[in-house]
Amino acid sequence: MIQIKRAYEEVNETDGFRILIDRLWPRGLSKEKLKIDLWLKEIAPSNELRKSFGHDPQKWEEFQSQYIDELKEKTDQLEQIKKIEEKEGNLTLIYAAKDEKHNNAVVLLEILKNYQQ
Repeated sequence: MIQIKRAYEEVNETDGFRILIDRLWPRGLSKEKLKIDLWLKEIAPSNELRKSFGHDPQKWEEFQSQYIDELKEKTDQLEQIKKIEEKEGNLTLIYAAKDEKHNNAVVLLEILKNYQQ
């Protein structure tokens, strides 16, 4: 099972294997507090896409489309996540964005649900 969670939420047992999927480390959090098993920067949106989106909900559809296009080039990272899910069972994608509905983790989770290796 893959789920998503904000970096600022409490860590708990049901998180399982925790993967940070942002290009930047979450502000104000130490490595000890975040308890990340893997930081997969490469799966994050490009800097250009991240900056152009700026977490503006009005740009959400365009962001989703462009990020999905970027993910088509990141099959190695997608397969890596799926293999971890197979091995670990529970897997949590960690993101830092304040907006819980409009962020890269939401898009990535949908792609992974339907991803065939």
